[in-house]
Amino acid sequence: MTTPGLPAPNKLTGQDLIRLKKYLADNLMSILEAEKILPAERAAFARKNIVHAYERTQLKLPEDLLKQIFDQVLNDVLGYGPIQSLLDDEAITEIMVNGPKKVFVEKKGQLTRVNVAFDDDDHVLRIIDRIILPLGRHVDADSPTVDARLPDGSRVNAVVRPVAIDGPSITIRKFRKDKLQVDDLVNFGSLTRQMADFLHACVKARFNIIISGGTGSGKTTLLNVMSGFIPENERIITIDDAAELQLQQDHVMRMETKTANADGLHAVSIRELVKNSLRMRPDRIVVGEVRGGEALDMLQAMNTGHDGSLTTVHANTPRDAISRIETLVLMAGMDLPLKVVRQQISSAVDLIVQQTRLKDGQRKVTAVTEVAGMEGDIIVLTDVFKFNQTGVTADGKVLGETGPTGIRPNFTPRLEAAGFKLGADIFTPKSSPVQNPRR
Repeated sequence: MTTPGLPAPNKLTGQDLIRLKKYLADNLMSILEAEKILPAERAAFARKNIVHAYERTQLKLPEDLLKQIFDQVLNDVLGYGPIQSLLDDEAITEIMVNGPKKVFVEKKGQLTRVNVAFDDDDHVLRIIDRIILPLGRHVDADSPTVDARLPDGSRVNAVVRPVAIDGPSITIRKFRKDKLQVDDLVNFGSLTRQMADFLHACVKARFNIIISGGTGSGKTTLLNVMSGFIPENERIITIDDAAELQLQQDHVMRMETKTANADGLHAVSIRELVKNSLRMRPDRIVVGEVRGGEALDMLQAMNTGHDGSLTTVHANTPRDAISRIETLVLMAGMDLPLKVVRQQISSAVDLIVQQTRLKDGQRKVTAVTEVAGMEGDIIVLTDVFKFNQTGVTADGKVLGETGPTGIRPNFTPRLEAAGFKLGADIFTPKSSPVQNPRR
């Protein structure tokens, strides 16, 4: 038997099987790298050569165990290890690896633990490296966190020791292979047809729109859908930490941030990319999320002719979104009076779309709110559409209805000037108007 250090077949322990899998994987990787096999031929070539490598070990394992080992090794070499089957499952929307032995998934908005495990910490680290190395990123004890993306655009965050106390962690927010369209969101109940028509008109009329929501509420998905309303003949520049935005238009220039190198140099932030994008003759600037001083640059761009910009921000309500943007602007290091900041916001932002993940896992647009100007030192917000929760069923399903508040937005003349004469039915509630639409 040529596999170093393995005992007789009938005395193999769990650690021996781990060493066997590593031996087969290392052998296979070296052959694939030496032969320079084309991607389309790698699967068949790998399966053939893994059999030869196993035969050289002179082991005689049971067929079911052998098939399991072969599948695990092939997933390690050609895919993303134990989580490859979870990535292939379209019903799973999020994958969370909390150390090598605890893996959770989100399916239909609910978290469950799955019977999937890595061999050890090193196994998790190998998969992290498989994800981030093609992007030129690194993670180690000195830089223990990293953001990345899979080839399909799925968002990846990895954390390693010493920050991750219980072992390396991977969090993957998956992107659907078939891109969601606005009709899909209407069918899911995420928003109504009236709201979809209204948002379509606002995007085409070049309004500046902020999508607000909490973590995992579906902000990026909604941003992708709304970006689909941008006409084909406009130049679009997208900016993100990891290039998650997947616009369908032809004239799209995508940029993503760059982390610092091992010496802490040569990082490129979202703020620098926003500034640079202004020199690139954009018709639209779409920023995946503002979370720092770039908020000031976005507002200045919106106020100086770059209308029709779209971005997202972390906040639980439209009012919280305004407060969050105020804070982010102050993070830019400019000593601006708060009233000036609010004037910038009220002048730049036309609409806030609030996306919420309800307690039962539903993702829903719960408010479409106009930024209606200022009264004194306060920014006035007016709800055009709003979700009203009416109760919860015995099994935890949230009940409620989304509809217009009965208030026409002040920017209606701008919509009409852009060619969108929305009918009265879009703004007419089915029942009594929602209370307190102005906040």
